Amino acid sequence: MKKVYIKTVGCQMNVLDSEMVIADLKRHGYSVVDSPEEADCVLYNTCSVREHAEEKVYSALGTIRQAKEKNPEKTIGVMGCMAQKDQEIIFKRAPFVDLVVGPGQLHTIPGLLEKVQAGEGRQMAVSLSRKDGSQAVIARSHETFDPLRDPTMRPTPFQAYLRIQIGCDKFCTYCVVPNTRGPEQGRPPEQILSEAQTLAEQGCKEITLLGQTVNSYKFRHDDGSRTDMASLLEQLHEIEGIHRIKFVTNYPKDMTERLLETVRDLPKVSPYLHVPAQSGSDVMLKRMKRGYTVSDYMEMFERIERILPEATVSSDFIVGFSGETEDDFQKSIQLLERCRFKNSFIFQYSVRPGTKAAENLPDDIPREVKVRRNNELLEVQNRIAKEDNQKLIGSEVEVLVEGPSKKSKKSNDPSAVQMTGRTHCDRIVVFDGNLRQAGEFLQVHIDDASSHTLIGRVKTVEVVSIGGL
Repeated sequence: MKKVYIKTVGCQMNVLDSEMVIADLKRHGYSVVDSPEEADCVLYNTCSVREHAEEKVYSALGTIRQAKEKNPEKTIGVMGCMAQKDQEIIFKRAPFVDLVVGPGQLHTIPGLLEKVQAGEGRQMAVSLSRKDGSQAVIARSHETFDPLRDPTMRPTPFQAYLRIQIGCDKFCTYCVVPNTRGPEQGRPPEQILSEAQTLAEQGCKEITLLGQTVNSYKFRHDDGSRTDMASLLEQLHEIEGIHRIKFVTNYPKDMTERLLETVRDLPKVSPYLHVPAQSGSDVMLKRMKRGYTVSDYMEMFERIERILPEATVSSDFIVGFSGETEDDFQKSIQLLERCRFKNSFIFQYSVRPGTKAAENLPDDIPREVKVRRNNELLEVQNRIAKEDNQKLIGSEVEVLVEGPSKKSKKSNDPSAVQMTGRTHCDRIVVFDGNLRQAGEFLQVHIDDASSHTLIGRVKTVEVVSIGGL
């Protein structure tokens, strides 16, 4: 039995892709190991959204080179978005790599590995053409590949990602995703429902639906009818065993009243919405080609507040994009102050080869300015998050327990186990507990709060003895 090691960098899509690849390789006789040194095959599942993620992979490749030199039979593969974007560049920067496979060809990995191991040389499979129909081939590969599941590769046995959409058509000027994952296509709802049923049968209690603009999901049936995101949620809600349904990432212009009302009316669907703003400046949004204005975003946000007032909303921001002035940046702070996001992922702009920004817009904001703006926006976000979290002190929340916290994992004291989980609104909660609680829904009383975490204790039920019973 051959041994495989996989390292995953990037988003939830990549975590899901790694699960599928491992499931496929296990069917072909591979076992999974915990270190690249003991593996016959080492795979790096990569991200291209930010330069830092790519450099982490090239650094890891540099580290594994010596192991390859000692054991030339060890197979090294690069898969995912960076493989799609860089292609032959990977072979030039790391000539010992044997395999380069894009996101749409992951189902070919077992066969390509056989060719490498048979002495047929380097193998590369990348294709996202919008002209020759190959995207249809990619869609068909997902039809057969996505249902493969391997619970051991998930963050927890009772939580899973479920892809409902492939690719993106928005073509934001800074973003490489349309060039690495291809055009937007919704998966057939019957496949999604079947896969969700399989997850429920495997003991999964929470599913997170994935798509680049997940709330834009649509599928046109042969009879001309359409399934949209709201309809899909209604169907998924009926599956027994699934207790929570989340979905990321959302596009502001597609956050319709019908979708919000559906989230409101379906108890299993989490009132948590991740809706990237990216900037509070109309000048920047136009330069980014985001397709909406700050006024459009605020109309959406006010719609959320009206229909789903208990919802938490998180966001993404980019600082230091081409031409961003101090006034543009202050408008991002103002938007953050108005919306009071649960949390925000803040990124310093980095040029991505192949994007319109790389071709047409100068990267003209000094690094030290990007760092300062990043820290200032993060400071505002942390202050808001702490203020809003502290309002929950004294309340009780339902938590899906995920497992031991990072603090407990580092502790050598087995009697002191701090557990962590999330509320329906995706807030992180930590409390003293035990490992048997993982996967359970518990009522937790909140005693304290920080910017990122609620601290509480499990609510105990007092048992009263009556008549000696």
